[in-house]
Amino acid sequence: MVMSADGKSVVGGTEQGIGSAVDQRLMRELRVNADVVLIGASTLRASGASPRLGGDVTLEELRLKRHKPRFPTAATLSRTADLPLERAFFTAGDFDAVVYLSDDVSALKREAIIATGRPVFGLPAGREVPEMLLHMRRELGASVLLLEGGPSLNAEFFAINAIDEFFVTLGPVIVGGRETLTPVEGARAFSRETLKPLVLVSAVANETTGEVYVRYRVRR
Repeated sequence: MVMSADGKSVVGGTEQGIGSAVDQRLMRELRVNADVVLIGASTLRASGASPRLGGDVTLEELRLKRHKPRFPTAATLSRTADLPLERAFFTAGDFDAVVYLSDDVSALKREAIIATGRPVFGLPAGREVPEMLLHMRRELGASVLLLEGGPSLNAEFFAINAIDEFFVTLGPVIVGGRETLTPVEGARAFSRETLKPLVLVSAVANETTGEVYVRYRVRR
């Protein structure tokens, strides 16, 4: 994730404007390790998404040398099936993508997504995230999942202790706003007893961009 110096992750509905090109490059480097890149439906609607590596042949070749596909598999999770079917996520032919839908979604909406050609998998309502993770492991053979937000999905993962590491770029800007989203936005805040403790792995400052690239490991 990327956030401003005052802890905000969104400007005008997307993250664009907070992070630099260096931050984008680091995200693509993380994708080199991933089997699946997951984003929430809100992020897909706001920003679009693909698991591509920015046209960087070096990164693509690194994946191929590791006997991985050129790009990770893209994935999204939706409980409403309100998805932008015109986006590259659904129309591109150079990467694989899968759609996870809650069983609460109507058959008509499900059929519209199936018509794009992307595989669609139903998940039991109320257990979407853990059942999705089981499917990724067992059916997709995924070992490394890269979660790229948004904030609500991040909160769901933290709530069930499904986060191993948290990467966040601190951008040298102030966004402000009482309702502006932070990197983790759950319906309920964690209590003192359920706070998620993190262990600092690294913090690297970039004097050129003014950014700080922070990597945490979740303490178990």
